[in-house]
Amino acid sequence: MTKKQRAKIVQEELEKLYPEVPIPLDHKDAYTLMVAVALSAQTTDKKVNQVTPSLFAVADTPEKMAKLSVEEIKELIKEIGLSNSKAKNLKKMAEVLVEKFHSVVPQTYEELESLAGVGHKTASVVMSQGFGFPAFPVDTHIHRLMTQWKLTSGKNVVETERDAKNLWDESVWNKLHLQIIFYGREYSPARGNKEKDFIPKLLFPDKA
Repeated sequence: MTKKQRAKIVQEELEKLYPEVPIPLDHKDAYTLMVAVALSAQTTDKKVNQVTPSLFAVADTPEKMAKLSVEEIKELIKEIGLSNSKAKNLKKMAEVLVEKFHSVVPQTYEELESLAGVGHKTASVVMSQGFGFPAFPVDTHIHRLMTQWKLTSGKNVVETERDAKNLWDESVWNKLHLQIIFYGREYSPARGNKEKDFIPKLLFPDKA
């Protein structure tokens, strides 16, 4: 079976499982989405969704966030890992948005990645889920599963993203990256679940 054939099977099976995919992080616009994604590094989406309501009640715009002190932001997100550095980043991100971008979240990778706490993956999520541009944000689930499915050499997330974009048409990127994340959480967690994890058995029947 070729890589393209495996990719086709993956897409078909995930479409059956997840015909509709909600965006995992609660938000109301591109700014609150970007904040939520920045907070999600090394913590779960569930935890972020527990913390953001109280944060957004106080600071759901760059202007409001910029007016808070780092300590105030940290207090609101203290249940999340790396809250100290994330609080500093959120304040700096907000200040730059206000000063340089007139409080409007930019719509280019270069400008997004110039903001504090925004790496390529966060920028990709904002471009995809915030603005609807074709993007394929790669998180640890996607990197791990694509390596497992032998759809990438998996040396790093940059290569995995490039391989994903080569394998699937850009019209499905925004939905498919979420479908893979949902599959990873439900059927193939990092610690393994051989009973539920059925896609490898379809891709590599001789090893099943």
